[in-house]
Amino acid sequence: MTDSSLHARRARRRPRRVARTTGGPVWLFDLDNTLHNASRAIFPAINAGMTQYIIDALGVNRDEANHLRTSYTRRYGATLLGLTRHHPIDPHDFLKVVHTFDDLHGMLHAERGLARTLAALPGRKIVLTNGPENYAHAVLAALGIERLFERVIAIEGMRSRSHWRAKPDRAMLRGTLRRAGVALADAILIEDTRSHLKRYRCLGIRTVWITGHLPAHLPGTGRPHYVDRRIRSLKSLKPGLQSGRSK
Repeated sequence: MTDSSLHARRARRRPRRVARTTGGPVWLFDLDNTLHNASRAIFPAINAGMTQYIIDALGVNRDEANHLRTSYTRRYGATLLGLTRHHPIDPHDFLKVVHTFDDLHGMLHAERGLARTLAALPGRKIVLTNGPENYAHAVLAALGIERLFERVIAIEGMRSRSHWRAKPDRAMLRGTLRRAGVALADAILIEDTRSHLKRYRCLGIRTVWITGHLPAHLPGTGRPHYVDRRIRSLKSLKPGLQSGRSK
C-alpha cells in the first residue's frame, strides 16, 4: 500500500467535526431582566450582597465597595471578573454567597404565560447568563420553565482555562457556541443589556433588546442600529425574526 492510499484511508476514518445546526433558530436567552423581572427584588439583593462581600473580603468602606462593584461590571462585564483579576478572593464562594436567597420564589416576578410563550417558539433554546449555574437552574425551576431549555450556559461554563470570562467577551461567545453546536448565523440573542447586543451584532448574531423589565432610570426607547428588534414583552417574539428588522 502506498503512503498516499494509507493517508486517504486514515482520513476517511476520522470523524468530521461539523457544527450541529438545524437550519432553524437557536434562541439565546439572557436570564435576569429577560426571563424575569430582576429589577424589582433580585438585582437589589444581589447588588447589596456583592457590596457587603467586597467590604468583608477586602476591608474597604461601603462607598469604595460600591465603586468597585459598578466599575468592574462596566469594565469587564461582571463584577466577579474584576475581583478575580485584582484581588485574592474565592470566585466560587463569591458566586454562591451573593446568589443564594431564602425566599427566591417570593422574589421572582415574570410575565404571565411565560412557559406557553417559550414553548411556542420553534427551534433550540439556551440560557446564556453571567450568573452562576446553581442560581440559574434555581430560577428556571421556580419559574416552571427549566424543561424548555436544552442547556444553561452560566459564567462557570464561560471560563477559558483558568481565566474567568463573561458576556460581552466575543472570543468567549464564539467558543461557547461552538461547543454547544450553534452556528452564529442561527443564533438569536435576547438581552436587556444593550452593550452586549452591540458587541455581538457584528458577529452576525441576530439581536433582540427586551426593555419591559428595565428600571426607570435606564433608557428603554428607540432602536439602535445593532438591534434587530426591540420588544417590551417576550410575547412579542415571533419565529420570523430572520425575515427583517422591526421596531
